[in-house]
Amino acid sequence: MLKKLLLTFNIILFYSLSSVALKADLVNPSSLIKPKEVIQIQLTGLMKNDSFFEDSGIEQTWNFAHPENKKNTGPLTNFKMMIKGNSYQMLLNHLSHTITQVGSSDKWAQFEVIILDKEKIYHKFKWQVEKYTEEGPLKDCWLTTMVSNPIALGSSI
Repeated sequence: MLKKLLLTFNIILFYSLSSVALKADLVNPSSLIKPKEVIQIQLTGLMKNDSFFEDSGIEQTWNFAHPENKKNTGPLTNFKMMIKGNSYQMLLNHLSHTITQVGSSDKWAQFEVIILDKEKIYHKFKWQVEKYTEEGPLKDCWLTTMVSNPIALGSSI
């Protein structure tokens, strides 16, 4: 019985430590990351949503959400439900994406993002990032402030 209990404990410990190590592999905001790179990091995460751990792509996207945006979407659990809902689920495990800058200043940048979802349907989004200006660890980091509702562009077939 003790052997079985120790084995179970070791398995739980292994998975707990693995999860912590993998979460550490997520990219965190930095003032060195450019606006388009922020969106690239988020889209790559969503494209491979469960690569590191369940919903790692959604958590990666959350890491780069502006604090004001986080207030609007609620805590991470709400953000996960929002991404998995009808409006944004096509971002999860999509096949490809393009990012085109459509406007910018020294404080904001807006991009047109086109994704090809796993059903081979194209969708277009407006994606905006802003430079965080408050004091603290996010100062001068580019963070997502807005992602529009998708516009379906039709099938690739």
